[in-house]
Amino acid sequence: MSISEINFNNLRILHIYKPNLKNSYISVKKNGEITLKTSVISNSYIQNLLIKKEFWIRKQLKIVEQNRSMTVNIQDEVILFGEIYSIDTNEANALREYLKNVDVSNIINISKCYDKFYKESAQSYIVPRVEHYAKIMNLNYSDIKFRKMRSRWGSCSSRGIITFNTELVKIGKNLIDFIVVHELAHITHMNHSKKFHLLVERYIPDAKVLNQELRRFSLS
Repeated sequence: MSISEINFNNLRILHIYKPNLKNSYISVKKNGEITLKTSVISNSYIQNLLIKKEFWIRKQLKIVEQNRSMTVNIQDEVILFGEIYSIDTNEANALREYLKNVDVSNIINISKCYDKFYKESAQSYIVPRVEHYAKIMNLNYSDIKFRKMRSRWGSCSSRGIITFNTELVKIGKNLIDFIVVHELAHITHMNHSKKFHLLVERYIPDAKVLNQELRRFSLS
């Protein structure tokens, strides 16, 4: 095995040569690091491969950059509906008020203020969206709940109780609508069958594209 660095069209790529590999692999990590693994050391082979994969590589780098832009400076900024706002804007009025009443030298207190702000924002925005889609989909839910979750954006129980992640208000409104319809569709289909997906796509035609876009957001 050998490791070297390749410069290709202003891209820095870590090349790992492993003679026992059956195929060539290209990956883009969350930190923007590009890795190429091949069983071939030929420069012409590598250049041709990178030419074919350049569009994909740059697309992944763009996704990485977008993810980086969705981090905020605590106490200075807030994320709402896919946009970053200064904490001094009208969008963050409630958050500013919460922070005024706590000891901001304690990061736990600050985090609780942010969590409270996101939960109330989620309740305010998402409940009307659920009511809107439930009406046009002719579906009845029994209750809507909100809580911060680590591994999912939402869930729907067999009793028709829909739970949404309070972090939802950080992503775009089109993605929120997709998740709302997704969870409502589970009232009819408690699975991810073909019928389930067809029901979702009836009200969110670009559901497949939105589902792919949703995967670039981290819940951590």
